[in-house]
Formats: sequence, structure tokens, C-alpha cells
Amino acid sequence: MAWLSWFCLLFLLSTTCQFNSTCSSSSNSSSSLSSGHLCHPEDGSALLQFKNSFSIFDTFYYSNSNWTISWQKGKDCCSWSGVTCEKMTGHVIGLNLSYGGLQGNIHSNSSLFSLGHLKRLELAHNDFRGSPISSKFGGFVSMTHLELYDSNFSGPIPSEISHLSTLVSLNITQLDVRLDTLSFNRIVQNLTNLRELHLTYVDMSSVVLDSFKNLSSSLKTLYLFDCDLRGKFPESIFHRPNLRLIRLGNNYNLIGYFPKSNWSSLLETLDLSYTRISVDWHHLARNFKSLRDLYLRNCNFVGLNLAFLGNLTHIMQLDLSSNSFGGQIPWSLLNLESLVYLNLGGNNYVGQFPEVDSNSTSNSSLYDFSKQQLVGPIPRHLTSLFLYGNQLNGTIPSWLGSLPSLEGLDLRSNQLSVSGNIMEFQSRSLSLLGLRDNKLDGLIPRSIFELENLYQLDLSSNNLSGTVEFEKFSKLQSLNELNLSFNHLSLSFNHLSNNTWPQLESLDLSSCNISEFPYFLRASQNLYTLHLSHNQIQADIPKWLDLGKDSLRELDLSHNSLTGTVGQLRWKNLYYLDLRNNSLQGELLIPPPSTSYFFISNNQFTGEIPPTICSLSSLQILDLSNNNLSGKIHQCIGNFSQSLSVLNLRNNKFHGMIPGTFSNGNILRNLDLNGNQLEGSLPQSLHTCRELEVLDLGNNKIQGTFPNWLESLPKLQVIILRSNKFYGEICIPKTKFPFQKLHIIDLSNNRFSGLLPTKYFERLTAMINSQEHGLKYMGEGYYQDTVVVTIKGFEIEMEKILTLFTIIDFSNNTFGGEISSVISKLKSLKGLNFSHNELTGTIPPSFGEMSNLEWLDLSSNKLVGDTPEQLANLTSLSKFNVSKNKLVGPIPHGKQFDTFENDSYSGNTGLCGLPLSKTCSAPQSPPSSFQKEDDLEHRNGFDWKVVLMGYASGMVIGISVGYLVLSNGTPDWLVKVVGRKQGRTIPPSFGNLSNLEWLDLSSNMLVGEIPVQLTNLTYLEKFSVSENRLVGPIPHGKQFDTFENDSYIGNVGLCGFPIAKICSNKKMIWSMGMDLIGRLC
Repeated sequence: MAWLSWFCLLFLLSTTCQFNSTCSSSSNSSSSLSSGHLCHPEDGSALLQFKNSFSIFDTFYYSNSNWTISWQKGKDCCSWSGVTCEKMTGHVIGLNLSYGGLQGNIHSNSSLFSLGHLKRLELAHNDFRGSPISSKFGGFVSMTHLELYDSNFSGPIPSEISHLSTLVSLNITQLDVRLDTLSFNRIVQNLTNLRELHLTYVDMSSVVLDSFKNLSSSLKTLYLFDCDLRGKFPESIFHRPNLRLIRLGNNYNLIGYFPKSNWSSLLETLDLSYTRISVDWHHLARNFKSLRDLYLRNCNFVGLNLAFLGNLTHIMQLDLSSNSFGGQIPWSLLNLESLVYLNLGGNNYVGQFPEVDSNSTSNSSLYDFSKQQLVGPIPRHLTSLFLYGNQLNGTIPSWLGSLPSLEGLDLRSNQLSVSGNIMEFQSRSLSLLGLRDNKLDGLIPRSIFELENLYQLDLSSNNLSGTVEFEKFSKLQSLNELNLSFNHLSLSFNHLSNNTWPQLESLDLSSCNISEFPYFLRASQNLYTLHLSHNQIQADIPKWLDLGKDSLRELDLSHNSLTGTVGQLRWKNLYYLDLRNNSLQGELLIPPPSTSYFFISNNQFTGEIPPTICSLSSLQILDLSNNNLSGKIHQCIGNFSQSLSVLNLRNNKFHGMIPGTFSNGNILRNLDLNGNQLEGSLPQSLHTCRELEVLDLGNNKIQGTFPNWLESLPKLQVIILRSNKFYGEICIPKTKFPFQKLHIIDLSNNRFSGLLPTKYFERLTAMINSQEHGLKYMGEGYYQDTVVVTIKGFEIEMEKILTLFTIIDFSNNTFGGEISSVISKLKSLKGLNFSHNELTGTIPPSFGEMSNLEWLDLSSNKLVGDTPEQLANLTSLSKFNVSKNKLVGPIPHGKQFDTFENDSYSGNTGLCGLPLSKTCSAPQSPPSSFQKEDDLEHRNGFDWKVVLMGYASGMVIGISVGYLVLSNGTPDWLVKVVGRKQGRTIPPSFGNLSNLEWLDLSSNMLVGEIPVQLTNLTYLEKFSVSENRLVGPIPHGKQFDTFENDSYIGNVGLCGFPIAKICSNKKMIWSMGMDLIGRLC
């Protein structure tokens, strides 16, 4: 997203300059004095003293850093760069040091403030290191232009600025600066000549908005972008007679309305993006007919009818992105002939691009074939077109690549495809090209390698193929960001020893079939981001990879085959380091103190955690899971970083006690210590973790009673305490709403006793009525929460945790007493496991009301009575086990109950009826439709189970299919389909399970090919067919390009990537043909 932010900034600056007379170059601002009139000596001395109070930072950004070099004692200061003098007196009246590279503080006694005749002062784009804006700035009584923007000032804007009564332009665009109501009132009341006011990024959250009513009637330009304005914006501002530009964007708490009276505004630029001001298209089009630039990104519209848009005939720049507009893009309503900038990204637009009208004699008109209408001329003046994040399909039209002025084209995240290869780009002015996340295939267009002005190029997450010689990019010397990741490309780095990209800051070559480090990077000293994950790099991390020691912020080398040890890292400003899923060994490396995200899981690191980890005070995520680390966990781990959100030490060999040093105010969200050898009791300091959502302490040796003091944690959603040494009764809750967000609780394999905690069950708000809808997952931007749970009798690692996934597992304890019917209030529950306890009494008939229940395990207890007929209402139930109890009577039949087998009921000698051989005395109903369908197994294979799943509504598809497991540890409910059959093939119809995320068919004696239709499973993250008898080529494309060797081991007949065995030409031709058939299907 950095490139999008850059482009938005470009347009913000362009519109600033459009209305700001001070944007003209000041390189020639010095005035030559008439002969005999030299610089006033006191002013010259003051300027030299001012210069000497700073160090000069000379970089590409500070383009005017050499100006002050000409400032030398004994020379006329009126000839110095950036200095303007009054011709008669020689006094300095203008000083422009914008982009001057000044570094240091401006104190109140600075010699700058002795330049009492200054009329124009421009200090923009320097670094004054958080200096306060001195009240002395109010002493320039003749000042007309004051420009202090983007120079690292901080603190309040002094009210003394209001003393500048002759001020025409004021620009204090600045982060970390604030303005209160008193100072603002004085400024707007006294600066009656003000024409331009720029306060972008200034914190004005405390300003009373009625103060704006006193703004000067002369005001032409008003910039209040991202000022945290709050409340109702006065409508009268829009009536200001001379106002031409107003930008109120990114004030999320700003409300208000357009004036509804019939009046005519001369406003030319309007920005209400990300505000809650109501936008009425009717009034907008009627009263703002002079608008040229309109920015309404993510706005509050009164109606979504864009028909009035056609009345705005002067529009040149239009941003309607991130709204809810749908249907087809209204090309005919746009001012195509004059349009320069168009952003409709982040909407729900569908359909295809219009094409050139073949009936037009000049080929200059566009025609919408879907509507059978002419839409207007080709927008030849268009410089920027952003249509990302819609649902556009079809091809990219050739006219789009031929626009002579096009600089930015962003079509990311659509469904665009091509017939053959992507069209060639003739527009040599392109500087930004984003085609990520579409369905584009074929080769990279040759013309892309000729776009010498290209600054950002993103072709990632498509189906592009072919071998690319990286030297082809050598002409793109302006390249700043390049992303080719997750295609079917193979990159070659031959002949690159002398090639450099001096401006390259971001490079993403993930999943590009790279087998070695690209050594040309040695010369890339300005890299900010480097991603080489999901490749086949088999090597030690080279010592030269300390490239960009001062610049590198993100490094991702995960999912490779890196070996050896890792020495000291020398990146000073590293922010993100990901070395997951490699074969790195030795002692754990500790990244630089600047690191915020550190992932090094699934390696072979050994030894203790070095104590230097306590110096990582900026860490937000620390993931050391699945290594061989040992020793005790350092006491600092609970408080070394107040920013720590995720601490994952899972599956190591840590021993000792959990540190009790969690401090107040921490923001820990996920604590995962599962699979170690920790002992002792839980530290009470965990109670301070008010942001905690996931607490996984399973598979340790922790002792103590149930930690009911955790019940008050307001955001806790997952508690895993399984396989520890907890004991005793679970007492009644201490709070009114305990565990109000809890979705998963696993207390299995402990020594809990006493009655089931009914008082807790009746207050588990999130399980009673979940408010979650759709496929949402727990986690955050850089980290997805994971957890291992028992689903239908088998441990499964959920690599993502659905927020609507709710489980209670109290199995393998010594709970006694009866099962309360209050549990049936938990309507959102997906899985309930009370097996292997000492429960007595009957199964509550009200369990039949838990309509979302998918598995119910009450086995190995002392339950008596009948199996309630009401359980047959559980149409999502796919696993049911009441074995080894004392139940009697007939087994319910119909719906899901016709799919359960003997072992669901074994050990209950009093039960009778199907599927048991013991018949009941009363006549049995005829076999259900599902029993009859069982005879179709020999013809349909797996399809029978897919039909079964389709019978039930709701999450039986989302969960039972979403986490489908047919492995050697085959769940009982799938034995009928797989476990007892041999020589079956994988059904191609599995490719229709569009929500499938995990598919494990390992160790099942499967034969035949892997169906190419499985490449349609775009959500598939885990796939295993290992230890079968499969043959033929492995499908390629989409998710299949991310699976590794272990997904296929044990199938000697398989060939193709990622395994070493190469397919014969005949097999490859067959695979390509099947791939084509799969796409057509």
C-alpha cells in the first residue's frame, strides 16, 4: 500500500500547488540590489548565525541543501540563495530555506527573530527536531506569507500568530502540532486578510467548530485534512464568496450537511473523504457546478444514485472510492473528455471495460457492448485511473495502454483475465502499474521492460508464467517498488553483476522459483522491504546480506530451505523479520532493538533464549514456536515490551514456572505456551492482561485449581488448559457476566472434579447467541491465531480460528452429577465433549435445540435412560458418541442418525435398533433415503459423503468441509467412505468445495491422478495426499504452487513441482490438457 499512499500524496501536493502561490520555485528568489546598496549588516550577521545553529543534511530529498553553502561572511547576503532583500534599505524581506536540509532546534532566542522586516518566511521540509513553534514568530509584523509545514515542529500553535495581521498565507501543515479554541479564535478574528490557510494534520480535536464562522471572507483556500475535527461543521463555510478550495478529508468524527437552499458556489475543489457529512447528489450537482476536483472517498451519501454526476461538466479529478457503489461503471456520466484523475476503487462495480467503437471513423469513441450504447470519447487526458478492489472482469482493453498521458493505472483485486497474453503498454509515461490479484496469465508483456519512468510495478498473485531474465528490468532505473510474487514465474539472475536499481526500496519475489540468493542485491543499499519467501533457496544466509544496513525495515525469507546458523544481524532499523519454516540451527538469534515483528518458528534452534531478548522494547509479535529451545523463560518476558501483542513459545522444551511479571497496561492479545514442560501455578499477574483473547497453556505440567479470576478478562475468547495437572471443583462465577467473549474452552485431560459448572454455562454470552457472521478469523494484520483442538475425536491444528467456532471440551476429568438442560441455551455451540467423566442421569432432551451442534461426545460416563428422539433434529450433527454408558431403548432414526455406526453406541447393552444388530421389540421404520444411498458407494465413492453434508444446512459445510480430514486417523463418521475402501480415486467434484481450507487424504491407498479441478480451491491452505498410490503430474496454479514436498511423499508415481521427479513430455501435455479442461469446467 506504500505506493498507493505515495500517489495520493502526489495528488495532494499537486492540488496544494494549484492554489498556493508559494509553490513556485525560489531558486531565483534573490533580488539584485541596485548598485551601491548592499545587505544590511545586522541582517547578514543574523543569517550567518542562524545557519551556523544547524547541521546540514545533504540527501536527495533535501534538494536545496546546498543553498546555504553560498552564505559566506564578507559577501553580500542579498546575493545568497533563498534570500530576498528590500532594494532601498537592504533589509532581508524574504527567506526561503524549504528542503534546505536544516537539522537542529529553533530556540526562542534564535537570530532568525531579529530579521524584523521579513515579509515572507518559508522553512518547509526541514528537521527542527520537535522544536516548539516559538511565540516569537508573532513578532514579524510585516509578514504576508508564513510556511512552516513538514519541518518537525511540535506542541501548540501559539496565539501570538494572530498578531500577524497582514498575513495572506499561513501553512503549518504538521504532525505533532495542536491548536486550541482560544488560539484559533484569535487567529481567525485578527487575520482578516487571510486567503490561504493550511492546517493539515494539526490536532484540532478541542476546537469548537462554530469558530470557523469568523473566518475571513477573503479566504480562497482552506486545508483541514486529518485534523481530528469533531462535531457539526458550519454550513455557512460553503457560502464563503471567494472560497475556491476546501479539504476536510479524514476527519472521521465530522458531521454536517450541504446547504439545501438554491445558490451557486464558485468552489472548484471539495474533499469530504472519510467524514460523516451527508452528501446529497442532487444539491451537490445543483449548487457546485464549478467543481473541477471532487474527492468523496468513503462518504455518507444520501442515496447512491449517480445520475446527477453528469451535471458536473467541469470535473477533472474525481475520487468516489471505498463506497458501496455497484452495478456497472457509469462511463457515460463521466466527463471523459476532460478527466485527468479517476478513482473508483474499493466499490462493487462489475462488468467489463468499454471498447473502441469500430464504427467511429476516427476510432476515438468508446462503446459499451453490454448496454449497446456509446459512452463517450477516449479519455486521452487521463493521467491516473484507479479501479482496484472491484469485481471487474473481461480483458484489459488496448486503448487503456495507449493513453498518451497515463501515469498511474491500478486495477488490483479484480477478476480481469486475458486471452493469450496481457496487452502491450504503449504509454511511456506510466510510473505506477498495479495488476495484482487478478486472473491474468501468459508472459509478462515485453513493453513493460521499456517503461523507463516506471516507479512502482505490482504483478503479483496472478497466473503469469515463463522464465524471466531479471536483467530485462535494467532499463527501469526509476523503479522503486517491484512485486512479482505468487505467479508461475521462474526468475534468472544471470548477467546482473553490474546492474543496480539506485531507487529500489521494495522488492517482493516470493514464490518465484528462486533457488539462490539474488546476488545483485549486494549493490542495493536503499532497500526498505525484501520478501523472498516460498522459494527453494537452499543455502546458508550469506554474510553480504547485510545490504541496506541503515535502510532495511522488512525482511521475509520464510518457507525456504535455509540452513546453518545465523550470526549477529546488523540492520539498525529492522522492523519486520520473518525466518519461519526453514532449517536454521544453533543458538537463537536476537534481532536489533528496533524490531517489532519477529517470526522464527518451525526451525531447529536450540539452547536457551539469550537474555538480550529483554532489550527488544518495541516488539509487538514474538513467535519462537516449534523449535528445540530449552531452559527457563526469562522473567522480563512479561514486561520487556508494553507493545507486545503476541507471545508464542509453543512446542519447545521450556521448563520452570511461567513468569509472574505481566505489568499493568500491557496489550498482550495472544499467549501461547502449549507443548512445553512448564510447571507450578498460573501467575495472578495474567489478570492484568486486559486485551488477552487467546490463552493456550495446554500440554504442560501446570498445577492448581481452575483460575476463575480470568473470568473478568473482557476480550478472552480461547482458553486451552488441556493436559495439565489442574484439579478440584470449578466454583461459581464471581462476576455477573463471566467469560462473556469465550468461544473455545478446553479443560480436557486434567483432574477436575465435582459438578459441571452450570452457573458458568448459563452466562457464556458468546456461546448463547453469537453475533458473528461470515468467515472471519481471529488475529491481526501480521499474525493469524492458531490452536489445536479435538474435533470429532481427532486433534486438528486450526491454522486460522473462525470467530464463530465454539467448543466446550471437558473430557477426561472426573466431573460427576447430572448434565443440566441449561447447556441447551448455548445455541452457537459447534462441539461438546463431556466424554470420560463420571456423569450420571439422562441426556437432556433439550439438547435437540442446539441446532448448530456438529459433534456431541458423551461416551464413557454413567448415563442412563433413552437416547432422546429430539436429537434427530440436529441436522448439522456429523459425529455422535454415547458409547460405554448405561443407555437403553431404541436408537433414534432419520436424518443424521442414519449415518452413525455401531461404535457410536457400543457398550450400552440396553440399546437396540439400527445400526446395532439387536432389534427392538416394536417394528422398525423402513430404511431411510440415506441408508439406500449407501448402496451407491461403489459407484460414487466420496460423493456420497458430499451429498450427506449437503443435507444439513449451516456450518456443516463451513466446518465439516472447511476442515475435512480423511487421514490415517480417520474420523469414525468418514470410515464408511474411506477407511474401509481400497483403490478409490479422489473425486474431481471436491473442486466444488469452494470454502475448503484443509484437505488431508494421506495414508488411504488412493489411486489414480490428483484431479486438476482441485486448483479451483482458492482458500486451500493445507493439502496432503502423502502415503497413497497416486500417479501422474501434480496440478499447478493458485494454491497448489504453495504446497511443499511433504504433501506428496510416498506416492512414487507422482511427478512435477515441487517434487524432484520430472514428468515426461507426454505427461506434461496431458496435464496441460487437463488443466484447460479444468478451467472450462
